[in-house]
Amino acid sequence: SIALEKEGFKVQTYLDGESALIGLARTPPDLAVIDIKMPKMDGEELLKKLRKKTSLPVIFLTSKDDEIDELLGLKLGADDFVKKSGGFSIKVLIERIRVQLRKKNINNIEDSKNIIAHGKLRLDPSQLECEWDSQPLPDKLTTTEFLIVQELAKRPGIIKERSQLMDIAYREDTDIEDRTIDSHVKRIRKKFKKVDSNFSAIETRYGSGYRWNVN
Repeated sequence: SIALEKEGFKVQTYLDGESALIGLARTPPDLAVIDIKMPKMDGEELLKKLRKKTSLPVIFLTSKDDEIDELLGLKLGADDFVKKSGGFSIKVLIERIRVQLRKKNINNIEDSKNIIAHGKLRLDPSQLECEWDSQPLPDKLTTTEFLIVQELAKRPGIIKERSQLMDIAYREDTDIEDRTIDSHVKRIRKKFKKVDSNFSAIETRYGSGYRWNVN
């Protein structure tokens, strides 16, 4: 928090997951950084509860230098993750925070009035709201997930390579790998299937990428 405040950020800190859940609801921030290991309520449980109510950008701090930890964070709904082991750098964390905030702000400015509607899908970029068959998704899309759906739905039937989706979802961050996008898409499908078990609008084109199915 001291390092972030020196960079000009206004910071709210919480000593455990339970107080964080209450505090984030009372005073919603622009972004949350969540550690996986916390007393009373760990980061996994906190993130699950947050994702039922908000698309707040979340950066997950993982303690193990292991891809399982990374994918766990993404499956739970984190927008990004930073490893604490192997030479953790506060500078890296600060830059990841700036990337997420720029992504959120640019998305709101560029698309504040551009409602996207295709078949059962309706996207409102200004509110990061997504509806399927006139029903809001029970679990809100994260900012990163919303950007992926938006990019696919802008041009139905057009294949988007993973690298293109990575550029859209993560912009300046060049360290993201293909499996990260795959994890996001898997979670997106799961959220849509909560309102429509037959959801199949996102089609995997093996060896190429993904497309929004126009059928």
